[in-house]
Amino acid sequence: MTQTQNILVTGATGTVGRQIVAELLTRGHRVRALTRDAAKADFPDGVEVVEGDLTDPDTLAAALEGVTGLHLITFGGAFFAPLETGPRILELARAAGVRRVTVLHGGGPSLLEDAVRADDGVDWTVLMPVEFMANALEWAEGIVTRDEVREPFVNRLSAMVHEGDIGAVAAVALTEEGHAGQEYVITGPELLTVGDKVAAVANARGRAVSLVELTEEQAVDQWRAAGHPEDVIGFLIEAYGNTPEVGRTVIDTVEKVTGRPARSFGQWSAEHAAAFTA
Repeated sequence: MTQTQNILVTGATGTVGRQIVAELLTRGHRVRALTRDAAKADFPDGVEVVEGDLTDPDTLAAALEGVTGLHLITFGGAFFAPLETGPRILELARAAGVRRVTVLHGGGPSLLEDAVRADDGVDWTVLMPVEFMANALEWAEGIVTRDEVREPFVNRLSAMVHEGDIGAVAAVALTEEGHAGQEYVITGPELLTVGDKVAAVANARGRAVSLVELTEEQAVDQWRAAGHPEDVIGFLIEAYGNTPEVGRTVIDTVEKVTGRPARSFGQWSAEHAAAFTA
């Protein structure tokens, strides 16, 4: 049985961070959740909430005391700018006795991830999930108000992953031997079109959902109206219109690392059915 350990999770209020916190708690570990505003954290009992800011590494010193594992994200601050503080964060982590570090890949090169990979003083693991199942929550308003999803590139394939499975892989890498120096591409168990996803949501909520295919131009207009900046829109066009092979290839990382199969989008939809129900 794995010995109880003390883990610091940064980005703890995010989609993946909350799942890492929950998984570590389930496995019996002590968890510290780092946030810039503890009053808004809203974590379950048993989580020690600590304040700190990754853009100002010296604010992490107290949070790192007694910690054996550290989960990092590559963006920080109020505007989610790429972090340039990786070397100092790792220096503090090593001084505190941190042995294992996971970093959530941000979709491209980052200075923080580079610093983690270059550090030979800790056992690091890079987590590289594909599209999150939680992205489907963006459909909730249209489904609740119009029983409708409006999307471009509806035949694109995605090996989308349950965010809880990302948390499970991270928890294992942070607390068990055998994961040092690994890049883990994390996917779900199946390839899905947009139509497949819509059907799963409709089945979970017990009511039909229509899929309206948008042209690329219509999609851009929709994203702009939703307030997405131009760089995000450009990323979406590329990711959805020309999905890279890694995003449409099923890999059994979840089962190999955690010992259980990856969760399906049908399972995710059942868990979140209330979000799609008027």
